[in-house]
Amino acid sequence: MGILNITPDSFYDGGKYTAPVVQLKQVERMISEGASIIDIGAASTRPGADLLSEKEELDRLLPCLTAVRSHFAEAVISVDTFRTPVAKAAIECGASMINDICGGRYDNGMFDLVAGKNIPYIMMHMQGMPDTMQINPHYNNLIGEIRDFFRARLDLMPAGFTQVILDPGFGFGKTVEDNFRLLRHFESFHEFGYPLLAGLSRKSMINRVLKTKPSEALNGTSILNTVALLKGAHILRVHDVKEAVEAIKLVNTLEG
Repeated sequence: MGILNITPDSFYDGGKYTAPVVQLKQVERMISEGASIIDIGAASTRPGADLLSEKEELDRLLPCLTAVRSHFAEAVISVDTFRTPVAKAAIECGASMINDICGGRYDNGMFDLVAGKNIPYIMMHMQGMPDTMQINPHYNNLIGEIRDFFRARLDLMPAGFTQVILDPGFGFGKTVEDNFRLLRHFESFHEFGYPLLAGLSRKSMINRVLKTKPSEALNGTSILNTVALLKGAHILRVHDVKEAVEAIKLVNTLEG
Protein backbone atom coordinates (compact mmCIF):
# COMPACT_ATOMS: atom_id res chain seq x y z
CA MET A 1 0.00 0.00 0.00
CA GLY A 2 1.60 3.23 -1.19
CA ILE A 3 0.83 6.41 0.73
CA LEU A 4 -0.26 9.56 -1.10
CA ASN A 5 -0.53 12.37 1.44
CA ILE A 6 -2.07 15.39 -0.26
CA THR A 7 -1.87 17.39 2.95
CA PRO A 8 0.34 20.42 3.68
CA ASP A 9 1.25 19.19 7.17
CA SER A 10 1.82 15.41 7.31
CA PHE A 11 4.78 14.40 9.48
CA TYR A 12 7.07 13.25 6.66
CA ASP A 13 5.94 14.46 3.24
CA GLY A 14 3.48 17.24 4.08
CA GLY A 15 3.24 19.76 1.25
CA LYS A 16 5.11 17.58 -1.24
CA TYR A 17 2.06 16.29 -3.12
CA THR A 18 -0.43 19.15 -3.10
CA ALA A 19 -0.22 19.97 -6.83
CA PRO A 20 -2.36 17.77 -9.13
CA VAL A 21 0.44 17.00 -11.61
CA VAL A 22 2.77 15.93 -8.79
CA GLN A 23 0.06 13.73 -7.28
CA LEU A 24 -0.40 11.85 -10.54
CA LYS A 25 3.34 11.44 -11.07
CA GLN A 26 3.70 9.98 -7.58
CA VAL A 27 0.84 7.53 -8.13
CA GLU A 28 2.40 6.48 -11.44
CA ARG A 29 5.73 5.94 -9.70
CA MET A 30 4.24 3.89 -6.86
CA ILE A 31 2.30 1.67 -9.24
CA SER A 32 5.38 1.14 -11.41
CA GLU A 33 7.33 0.14 -8.29
CA GLY A 34 4.77 -2.49 -7.38
CA ALA A 35 2.11 -0.85 -5.20
CA SER A 36 -1.08 -2.94 -5.12
CA ILE A 37 -3.08 -0.21 -3.34
CA ILE A 38 -2.86 3.60 -3.36
CA ASP A 39 -3.96 5.15 -0.05
CA ILE A 40 -4.97 8.81 -0.41
CA GLY A 41 -5.06 10.95 2.71
CA ALA A 42 -6.44 14.51 2.63
CA ALA A 43 -6.38 15.21 6.38
CA SER A 44 -3.21 14.92 8.43
CA THR A 45 -3.38 12.50 11.36
CA ARG A 46 0.14 13.15 12.68
CA PRO A 47 0.42 13.55 16.48
CA GLY A 48 -0.98 16.92 17.52
CA ALA A 49 -2.72 17.58 14.21
CA ASP A 50 -5.78 19.82 14.37
CA LEU A 51 -9.04 18.36 13.09
CA LEU A 52 -9.71 19.42 9.51
CA SER A 53 -13.29 20.36 8.71
CA GLU A 54 -15.34 17.97 6.60
CA LYS A 55 -15.62 20.55 3.81
CA GLU A 56 -11.87 21.14 3.75
CA GLU A 57 -11.22 17.43 3.61
CA LEU A 58 -13.66 16.93 0.73
CA ASP A 59 -12.39 19.97 -1.18
CA ARG A 60 -8.86 18.60 -0.97
CA LEU A 61 -9.70 14.94 -1.57
CA LEU A 62 -12.25 14.74 -4.36
CA PRO A 63 -10.32 16.48 -7.18
CA CYS A 64 -7.29 14.28 -6.49
CA LEU A 65 -9.35 11.10 -6.24
CA THR A 66 -11.23 11.90 -9.45
CA ALA A 67 -7.97 12.54 -11.33
CA VAL A 68 -6.29 9.40 -10.01
CA ARG A 69 -9.28 7.24 -10.90
CA SER A 70 -9.43 8.80 -14.37
CA HIS A 71 -5.73 8.26 -15.12
CA PHE A 72 -5.35 4.87 -13.41
CA ALA A 73 -8.61 3.08 -14.09
CA GLU A 74 -7.45 -0.30 -12.76
CA ALA A 75 -5.86 1.00 -9.55
CA VAL A 76 -7.15 -0.10 -6.16
CA ILE A 77 -7.67 3.22 -4.40
CA SER A 78 -8.05 3.47 -0.64
CA VAL A 79 -9.14 6.67 1.08
CA ASP A 80 -7.84 7.47 4.54
CA THR A 81 -10.77 9.03 6.39
CA PHE A 82 -12.78 8.49 9.57
CA ARG A 83 -15.82 10.50 8.45
CA THR A 84 -18.75 8.58 7.00
CA PRO A 85 -19.88 11.41 4.64
CA VAL A 86 -16.34 11.73 3.27
CA ALA A 87 -16.10 7.97 2.83
CA LYS A 88 -19.46 7.94 1.03
CA ALA A 89 -18.40 10.73 -1.35
CA ALA A 90 -15.08 9.00 -1.94
CA ILE A 91 -16.75 5.71 -2.85
CA GLU A 92 -19.04 7.54 -5.26
CA CYS A 93 -15.91 9.04 -6.88
CA GLY A 94 -14.25 5.68 -7.33
CA ALA A 95 -12.57 4.74 -4.06
CA SER A 96 -12.52 0.97 -3.59
CA MET A 97 -11.40 0.78 0.05
CA ILE A 98 -11.74 2.85 3.24
CA ASN A 99 -8.92 3.22 5.76
CA ASP A 100 -10.41 4.41 9.08
CA ILE A 101 -8.01 5.36 11.87
CA CYS A 102 -10.92 5.59 14.31
CA GLY A 103 -12.24 2.08 13.69
CA GLY A 104 -15.78 3.42 13.24
CA ARG A 105 -15.81 5.36 16.53
CA TYR A 106 -15.98 8.88 15.09
CA ASP A 107 -19.56 8.69 13.90
CA ASN A 108 -22.33 6.18 13.44
CA GLY A 109 -22.79 4.83 9.97
CA MET A 110 -19.30 3.91 8.77
CA PHE A 111 -19.87 0.18 9.28
CA ASP A 112 -23.24 0.25 7.52
CA LEU A 113 -21.70 2.21 4.64
CA VAL A 114 -18.80 -0.15 3.92
CA ALA A 115 -20.97 -3.21 4.48
CA GLY A 116 -23.66 -1.85 2.18
CA LYS A 117 -21.09 -1.15 -0.53
CA ASN A 118 -19.26 -4.41 0.31
CA ILE A 119 -15.82 -2.84 -0.01
CA PRO A 120 -12.69 -3.58 2.06
CA TYR A 121 -12.47 -1.66 5.32
CA ILE A 122 -9.33 -1.08 7.35
CA MET A 123 -10.15 -0.90 11.06
CA MET A 124 -7.37 0.75 13.03
CA HIS A 125 -6.85 1.02 16.79
CA MET A 126 -6.08 4.43 18.25
CA GLN A 127 -6.21 5.69 21.82
CA GLY A 128 -7.75 9.17 21.68
CA MET A 129 -7.69 11.38 18.57
CA PRO A 130 -4.69 12.74 16.63
CA ASP A 131 -4.61 16.03 18.56
CA THR A 132 -4.49 14.24 21.93
CA MET A 133 -3.31 10.68 21.27
CA GLN A 134 0.32 11.24 22.26
CA ILE A 135 -0.43 13.07 25.51
CA ASN A 136 0.61 10.45 28.07
CA PRO A 137 -0.88 7.35 26.40
CA HIS A 138 -1.30 4.57 28.94
CA TYR A 139 -2.37 0.92 28.93
CA ASN A 140 -2.70 -1.61 31.70
CA ASN A 141 -2.45 -4.43 29.16
CA LEU A 142 -1.53 -3.13 25.70
CA ILE A 143 -2.09 -6.25 23.63
CA GLY A 144 -5.16 -7.33 25.59
CA GLU A 145 -6.78 -3.90 25.30
CA ILE A 146 -6.21 -3.70 21.55
CA ARG A 147 -7.60 -7.20 21.11
CA ASP A 148 -10.63 -6.24 23.22
CA PHE A 149 -11.08 -3.15 21.04
CA PHE A 150 -11.10 -5.20 17.84
CA ARG A 151 -13.40 -7.79 19.36
CA ALA A 152 -15.92 -5.14 20.45
CA ARG A 153 -15.81 -3.25 17.15
CA LEU A 154 -16.11 -6.41 15.06
CA ASP A 155 -19.19 -7.39 17.06
CA LEU A 156 -20.84 -4.20 15.78
CA MET A 157 -20.26 -5.03 12.12
CA PRO A 158 -23.38 -5.85 10.10
CA ALA A 159 -23.95 -9.59 9.85
CA GLY A 160 -22.20 -11.25 6.96
CA PHE A 161 -19.70 -8.49 6.24
CA THR A 162 -16.18 -9.94 6.28
CA GLN A 163 -14.08 -7.55 4.16
CA VAL A 164 -12.17 -6.27 7.19
CA ILE A 165 -8.44 -5.58 7.56
CA LEU A 166 -7.06 -4.97 11.03
CA ASP A 167 -4.40 -2.36 11.81
CA PRO A 168 -3.18 -2.21 15.45
CA GLY A 169 -2.12 1.39 14.93
CA PHE A 170 1.62 1.83 15.37
CA GLY A 171 2.24 5.37 16.61
CA PHE A 172 -1.39 6.18 17.33
CA GLY A 173 -1.78 6.74 21.07
CA LYS A 174 1.25 4.63 21.98
CA THR A 175 4.68 5.21 23.46
CA VAL A 176 7.88 4.00 21.78
CA GLU A 177 7.92 1.08 24.22
CA ASP A 178 4.27 0.32 23.40
CA ASN A 179 5.04 0.29 19.67
CA PHE A 180 7.87 -2.20 20.01
CA ARG A 181 5.80 -4.39 22.32
CA LEU A 182 3.04 -4.27 19.72
CA LEU A 183 5.43 -5.38 16.99
CA ARG A 184 6.86 -8.09 19.25
CA HIS A 185 3.36 -9.56 19.66
CA PHE A 186 1.98 -8.63 16.24
CA GLU A 187 1.15 -12.24 15.37
CA SER A 188 -1.34 -12.40 18.26
CA PHE A 189 -3.87 -10.51 16.14
CA HIS A 190 -4.15 -13.43 13.73
CA GLU A 191 -6.71 -14.88 16.13
CA PHE A 192 -9.43 -12.80 14.44
CA GLY A 193 -8.88 -14.41 11.07
CA TYR A 194 -8.63 -11.13 9.13
CA PRO A 195 -5.67 -9.75 7.14
CA LEU A 196 -3.30 -7.56 9.15
CA LEU A 197 -1.84 -4.22 8.09
CA ALA A 198 1.39 -2.76 9.48
CA GLY A 199 1.95 0.98 9.20
CA LEU A 200 5.50 1.56 10.38
CA SER A 201 6.83 3.81 7.64
CA ARG A 202 9.31 6.42 8.92
CA LYS A 203 7.51 6.73 12.27
CA SER A 204 8.86 8.10 15.54
CA MET A 205 9.39 4.63 17.01
CA ILE A 206 12.26 4.37 14.52
CA ASN A 207 13.57 7.90 14.87
CA ARG A 208 13.61 8.02 18.65
CA VAL A 209 15.66 4.85 18.87
CA LEU A 210 18.08 5.65 16.04
CA LYS A 211 18.18 9.43 16.67
CA THR A 212 17.14 10.08 13.08
CA LYS A 213 14.64 12.30 11.30
CA PRO A 214 11.76 10.90 9.23
CA SER A 215 13.75 11.77 6.09
CA GLU A 216 16.55 9.49 7.35
CA ALA A 217 14.38 6.57 8.44
CA LEU A 218 14.15 4.45 5.30
CA ASN A 219 16.62 1.82 6.51
CA GLY A 220 14.88 1.56 9.87
CA THR A 221 11.53 1.29 8.11
CA SER A 222 12.75 -1.58 5.94
CA ILE A 223 14.04 -3.45 8.97
CA LEU A 224 10.79 -3.14 10.92
CA ASN A 225 8.73 -3.92 7.82
CA THR A 226 10.70 -7.14 7.51
CA VAL A 227 9.97 -8.02 11.12
CA ALA A 228 6.26 -7.34 10.55
CA LEU A 229 6.27 -9.58 7.47
CA LEU A 230 7.93 -12.39 9.41
CA LYS A 231 5.18 -12.03 11.99
CA GLY A 232 2.47 -12.36 9.36
CA ALA A 233 1.64 -8.87 8.10
CA HIS A 234 -0.40 -9.07 4.90
CA ILE A 235 -0.17 -5.38 3.93
CA LEU A 236 2.61 -2.85 4.46
CA ARG A 237 1.50 0.80 4.36
CA VAL A 238 4.55 2.72 3.16
CA HIS A 239 5.94 5.92 1.72
CA ASP A 240 8.65 3.98 -0.15
CA VAL A 241 7.12 1.29 -2.34
CA LYS A 242 10.23 -0.07 -4.07
CA GLU A 243 11.98 -0.94 -0.82
CA ALA A 244 8.83 -2.49 0.69
CA VAL A 245 8.29 -4.67 -2.39
CA GLU A 246 11.91 -5.86 -2.12
CA ALA A 247 11.35 -6.78 1.53
CA ILE A 248 8.21 -8.72 0.59
CA LYS A 249 10.02 -10.63 -2.18
CA LEU A 250 12.91 -11.57 0.10
CA VAL A 251 10.66 -12.71 2.96
CA ASN A 252 8.48 -14.69 0.56
CA THR A 253 11.59 -16.41 -0.80
CA LEU A 254 12.84 -17.12 2.71
CA GLU A 255 9.55 -18.66 3.74
CA GLY A 256 9.25 -20.66 0.53
